Amino acid sequence: MQQSRTTRYIGYGVLFLTIAFTILPFLSMLSAALQPQGSTPEGIDFSGQLHWENFIAAWNVANITPLLRSSVILVIGVVPAVIIFSALAGYAFASLRIPFASVFYLLFLVGLTIPFETLVTPLYYEISAMGILNTRLALILPMIGLNMPFAVMWMRSSFEQMPRDLIEAAEIDGAGHFRTFMHVELPLALPALSSLGILTFLATWNQFLLAVVLINDPDKRTMAGALQAFVGQYQTDVVLLNAGALLIMAPTLVLFIFLQRYFIRAMLAGSVKG
Repeated sequence: MQQSRTTRYIGYGVLFLTIAFTILPFLSMLSAALQPQGSTPEGIDFSGQLHWENFIAAWNVANITPLLRSSVILVIGVVPAVIIFSALAGYAFASLRIPFASVFYLLFLVGLTIPFETLVTPLYYEISAMGILNTRLALILPMIGLNMPFAVMWMRSSFEQMPRDLIEAAEIDGAGHFRTFMHVELPLALPALSSLGILTFLATWNQFLLAVVLINDPDKRTMAGALQAFVGQYQTDVVLLNAGALLIMAPTLVLFIFLQRYFIRAMLAGSVKG
């Protein structure tokens, strides 16, 4: 009993430290964002006058409205495509007999090992040769490709953990692969699809390097590119920088709050196999 109580207290302590290390950076950013413009915030301080108008100023200084529109278009173009293609590929790798399937799957594994930065220069010349440089397609197509290796592995793992008795029952009832995929396995894969959508959204929404390299028009870049507006040649407005960073993070936080149950279910799915 004593050991169990000690273990419980240690667990509570680790949980408290984890929560503290997670929340403190956000509190620090919020505190800095509410200080007077041009000041240098030190520590976490909410005692003085709070300048909520800094968020409006940051929005206007960074001209976030067109960047928000561009990021939304990018997310709409990338996330559904990644979910659809990875679901189909994951089901194929898990349930179908594909010639040279192991070779194709190995190629996806190799795609996970290649550093993203090494692909930027080849991507630039390829996109330029395609004639779509400085267009939103120049971001959408590479982002779909870059997210596919992880997405296919994620969905393949999910489909491999499906209860075999349900699949066998569908086959006995005469369901083909398409009906089994659409009406049996896809509904069961909803937590994995939701969590994959969140991860793909985060990777797409926070994309900065590709947007700077492939897009010349600042208004066609992503929300993350708005942070450049607060970094000058000789000084950086720390207050507006933190306010802008919080504005950029807000959509991802809201999305995670609404879909966290699906994300957690998908994270735990690997420990319990049907």
